[in-house]
Amino acid sequence: MRKTFRTAALLSASVLLLAGCSSTGDDSGSGADGGLKGSGSGDTCTIEGTVPVAAALSLTGAAASYGESQQKGLELAAEELSEQDGVKYELTVEDDGTDPRQAIGLFEQFVSDGTSLVIGPTLSNTAFQAQPVAQDAGLPVLAISNTAAGITEQGDFIFRDSLTEAQVIPQTIKAATEKQDLKKVVVMYSNDDAFTESGYDVMAQSLEDNGVEIADTITFSVKDTDFRSLLTAAKQQNPDALVVSALIEAAIPLVTQARELGIDAPIIGGNGFNNPQLMADAGEAAEGVIVGAAWNSASESPENTAFMEAFQEKYDSAPDQFAAQAYTGLKVVDHAVRANCSGERDDIRDGLTKVKDLPTPLGSFSINENRDAEHDAVVQIVQDGKFAVLN
Repeated sequence: MRKTFRTAALLSASVLLLAGCSSTGDDSGSGADGGLKGSGSGDTCTIEGTVPVAAALSLTGAAASYGESQQKGLELAAEELSEQDGVKYELTVEDDGTDPRQAIGLFEQFVSDGTSLVIGPTLSNTAFQAQPVAQDAGLPVLAISNTAAGITEQGDFIFRDSLTEAQVIPQTIKAATEKQDLKKVVVMYSNDDAFTESGYDVMAQSLEDNGVEIADTITFSVKDTDFRSLLTAAKQQNPDALVVSALIEAAIPLVTQARELGIDAPIIGGNGFNNPQLMADAGEAAEGVIVGAAWNSASESPENTAFMEAFQEKYDSAPDQFAAQAYTGLKVVDHAVRANCSGERDDIRDGLTKVKDLPTPLGSFSINENRDAEHDAVVQIVQDGKFAVLN
């Protein structure tokens, strides 16, 4: 689907004009209605042309719940950017189907159609296979949910605004160990997905660093939904907690079945648990689940308060971390474009390297020398059907 927005006064006329247009087909510096190099900088930047930005998200398939949240975050940010002067954008949102092959095809399309920057894809496993297409073509990519190790190591055009598992999980394990006095745990993870495997690696190291014994390590497939036999084996170890790296589609039945089997030990989840769907579908079973997060929904910063209110008003529901990261991602892109007042690929890449202490719903946001996000993380616990900060 194609979404068009622009930061100019005649928004409605612009949408009608651009809705049926495609990008230029090359990176020659001309947008849909003029050049991509402008004058001024920051708030004074004015670019005559339209900056084409594309997003590859999992709107269908196993990661659809994440992709749908991301799309909402992008749409909200797009509406807000359309109210600012000086720069106009054409945003194309495409479905990668939670399929690396489909994502590769989309990235090839974005390379050839003159897209200035790509946002996504949703899953790290998909990103590892699609990102080299963009890197080879010098097309900047901003990952908004890819937390596995090695994402940005694929090249100097690859960036992300999502904290890595290595940044969040150690804080989560440390806080949970202190809060729950953990001595012995069972670790469970899906071993056929890059994201969950990366999460497991960090969990294992963090548990060792905190002096916690791993009584057993149990693996499963990312597509599994019946964990009763595995959980029965875990229960026999009498662990102080279950530590789990899984996507939300596995997290929900795993948590539910654990409680059904009488496992009342705390469950500590990776980033895949960061979804209100966990509480909605697992209900009472989700109570007490501990999750590390890159976003604190309870933050009272002006940026987060405004984001929360605007999201609630637009969608009549509360946002999750994936929406917050997507929303922030598009704001970061606009900041990078305005830094050099250019929508050309090399200039946007350079602008992204200069993002420092940008106020966002995620907190004071910077991109470090490794092109990774830098901002404070938070450890959450499910209380009364909602995520709350673990004190």
